[in-house]
Order: sequence, then structure tokens, then C-alpha cells
Amino acid sequence: MVTLEVRPQLLDALSALRDCVAAARFPLPLAGAPRARANRDELLAQLDDYLVPRLREPEAPLLAVIGGSTGAGKSTLVNSLVGRRVSEAGVLRPTTRTPVLVCHPEDHHWFSGMRVLPQLTRVWMPHQEPGDDLPVLADHGERVLRIETADTLPRGLALLDAPDVDSLVADNRVLAAELICAADIWVMVTTAARYADAVPWHLLRTAKEQKATLVTVLDRVPHQVVSEVSRQYAALLAKAGLGEAPRFTVPELPESAWGGGLLPATAVAPLRTWLTYQVQDPGARQGAMARTAHGVLDSLKARMPELASATAAQYAAAARLTMAVDGAYDSEHARAKGRLQAGAVLSGDALKRWRAYPLDCTAEELLDALVESLSALLLCSVTAADERVDNAWRREPASGAPGLTDRDPTLESAEHRVGLAVRRWRRVLEEYAEDEVRDLDKSVAPDPTVVAALVATALLGGRRARSAGEGLAERIGAHGALRLRDKGGRLLTDLIDKTLRTERERRLAPLEALDVHPEPQAELIAALSVLQKER
Repeated sequence: MVTLEVRPQLLDALSALRDCVAAARFPLPLAGAPRARANRDELLAQLDDYLVPRLREPEAPLLAVIGGSTGAGKSTLVNSLVGRRVSEAGVLRPTTRTPVLVCHPEDHHWFSGMRVLPQLTRVWMPHQEPGDDLPVLADHGERVLRIETADTLPRGLALLDAPDVDSLVADNRVLAAELICAADIWVMVTTAARYADAVPWHLLRTAKEQKATLVTVLDRVPHQVVSEVSRQYAALLAKAGLGEAPRFTVPELPESAWGGGLLPATAVAPLRTWLTYQVQDPGARQGAMARTAHGVLDSLKARMPELASATAAQYAAAARLTMAVDGAYDSEHARAKGRLQAGAVLSGDALKRWRAYPLDCTAEELLDALVESLSALLLCSVTAADERVDNAWRREPASGAPGLTDRDPTLESAEHRVGLAVRRWRRVLEEYAEDEVRDLDKSVAPDPTVVAALVATALLGGRRARSAGEGLAERIGAHGALRLRDKGGRLLTDLIDKTLRTERERRLAPLEALDVHPEPQAELIAALSVLQKER
């Protein structure tokens, strides 16, 4: 018989593994990302809602989750097992919007806290007299678990009526999957008309893969076809490797025709007897609990590497996007420096102003033209880099993540940022010029604006501006001119480096905000390895 032995080291390893799973992120829209997110959420639900609380408190009641497709009669089955209406049943679909957990009054404390299903707010409902309408809970977007008690249930057993696994409401489907992950025993309910549907079989195959304790109920089977339908259903189960799963048949009865009544006790007696045996026989209870717990633990050997592989794919895609940005900006950075060395700034209006200086152009106007031309050159480099990034990212599915290619209209434009940086460079250059002039004889000291205009022209004009360097030396001396050109040159290099680095960082910021790193892959594998050793 399978047993469940728990050591503190195993719980510690399992908690560490759980944290690694919770930290895994799949924000980039790769082909396998939706499956990875679903697998992570399902695994996290099983760890939080079932495995960790079960291993910590093996003496807690067994939880049997009644799941199945729309109209399968889950609520009627739960009501009939309890012996009174505790879950709303009827022809309106989906009927079960709020999951209902029913347990013996002395077991209430196990479920009133956050031991299992901590994401659901508990609602305690008073006992309902026969004939009373079940209360309707206001829906404020809060996920609720309604708890009922019934002394007709044996101690140690709780039933949970889950929403439809194929509900038209997406939130119901997600919640149904989470609730099934919390089960010690899966009770999968289907009908004579729908036992071959895809969704129930997907859940059955999942139960098989995870070696869960599973029981199936074939509900609402017409008397005249009971034998034939049961035989066909048994054959399907056997073909799927589930032939050993306990199987119960509930005939179609007048009480179940409209989903509002209770089935005769005899109709659900076999299932009730089986469930009672699971909780009252120590060996059966230990076996059911251990089988499901070990099934989840065993499933980690395949599920964790799959998650790790998905995180690696995320990081590889993020690295490719980052490399595209780095490559584009590195290329444009080199191109901008080359154009500056070639004197490309001294062209157009700036060149016209230089040729007119000083007769028909002031030093202030020359500086204005040079600043405008330098801003245009840097903006051209930024724009060209962004275009190269856009072209490279179009070939990457991962670039479709929200925010990566969208431009926020509330942010400053690149033109504004570049212009601000160049004007700041001009102000500092003018301060450098003032410092050089301050030490000269005031009677022969040139205008600092003229000095700034000449050094800017010499730095930005290349060979066309050779005379600017000569004029600068004439005004402040050869040593002063050399000193000022060195300081201005370093300032210009810093301007180019910082401007393109800032724009590169702005382009990468949305990608970095997605927090895609290489560590999760290794952490997931390492956590699994530690858990396997502790087992």
C-alpha cells in the first residue's frame, strides 16, 4: 500500500520549489507561453490548495471535488449525497456560480480558515430548513467559497460542488480547474448523452497522468440503455488506461429531470458507501490520500523541466530583442562619431552662418545654428537606430508583448530630449569659455561668446573649420585654445555617449520591466533536484 510519510526537510524543499514556480514569468507572447502560464497556475494551485496543506496536516478531512461538464447534475448529486439542498440546481446554465463546500459540523474548522483555497473568501451560511430558498450572494467581483455543514455526512469527508469545467463563463472554468487541483478525490460527473465529450476526457487524462485518486459517475442514464451505455463508457475508460477507476451509474429519474429535486437514497447509495469507506477505513484513507499526493509529486519530474524550458525560451527571446537594440544603437553610435569627425555638423545653415561670420553673422547666431545642426545629427542617429530595432523586432514574435513597441504620447519626444541635452552641452561649453577668458588681461580679453562659438566650430566642423582653431589660438593663446578644445572635446564625447545611451535605455526599459532573467530556469531545476533528494 502507498503510504504518506512527511519529514520537515521535504516540506522545506517543497516550499522552496513552490516559491520558484510562483516566481516564474512568461510575459513574452511566444508560442508556448499560454501553455506555460496555464501549467504554472495549475501547479501553483495544486501546491497551495492541496499538496502543501495535505502534507502539513495529513489528519485533515478528505476533500472530494465534484466536477464535470455543464448539465451533468453535479449539484443534484451533491444535494442527494448530503440529503438536503445545499447547492443550487436547476435548468439555468451555469447553475453553480459560487462553489459550495459541505462538511460535518465538527470538521468546519478545517475549512473556515485559509488552509486550502486561500484565494477564496469564506462565507458561512446558516442552516436552511427544507423548502427554504438558498440565499443568493451578491457579486462584487470577489471570489467566494460558501461553506455548509451537514451532520448527514461522515466526519472526515468534505464535498465540494465546483462550477462547470466547460462553462461559457471563463472565470468559472478557471475556478473549476483550481478547485479540482485541491482535491484528494476527483469525482468526475458526466451524462449518458455527453460521456464522450472532449473536456471531461481531458480532465480524466490529466487525472491519469497525475495518478490522482479518481472516481467517475455516469449520470442520468435512461433505464433502457443502462447496460449498453455503461459497457461503452467502461470500454472508453479502459482504452484510456482508467479501467481500474471506480465507476458508478446513476439512472435517469423524475427527480433529476429538472435538476431541482433530490435523488432517492438508493440511487446514490453505492457512491456514498464508497466515499464513506475511503474516510472511515484507515488503509483506504491513507491510500487515497497518498496516491493523490504522490501523483502530484511524481508529476513534478515532467512538469518542472517543462516550466524551466519555457522560462529559458522567454529569456532567449528577451536576449534577442536586447541584442537587436544594442546592435542598432552601437552601430548608430559609431556612425554618429564618424560623422562628427568628418565635420558633418558644419553643413546647411550652420555652414552658411560660419561663412558669413563675423561680418554678417554674430557669434550667438553661429552657436544657435551649430546647436540646431548637432541636435539634428543626433536625432537622426536615434531615429535610424529605432527604425533598425523596429525592423529586427518585426521578425520576433516576442516583440508583440504589450508596451514594447507602443510609444507613450505622454512622454517627452526624442527630439525634445536630444535638444535639451545639446543645449545643456552649449551652456557648459560657454562656461568653459568664460573660465578661460577670466584669466586674461581684461583689456585684450575676447568676448566669451565669441570664444565659445569658435571652439564649437572647431570641434564640430572638421577640416572645414581649420581657421576656427587658428582664430581661437589668436584670441586666448595656443595653450588656452588647446586646453579648451580638449575640455570641449571630452564634453562632446560625453554628450554623444550619454544621449545615445539614454535613448537605448528608454527603448529597453519596457523590456526590462517585464523582468525576464536567466535565473528561473536554473532555480526551477535546482529546486526539483533538492526535492527529489529529500523524497
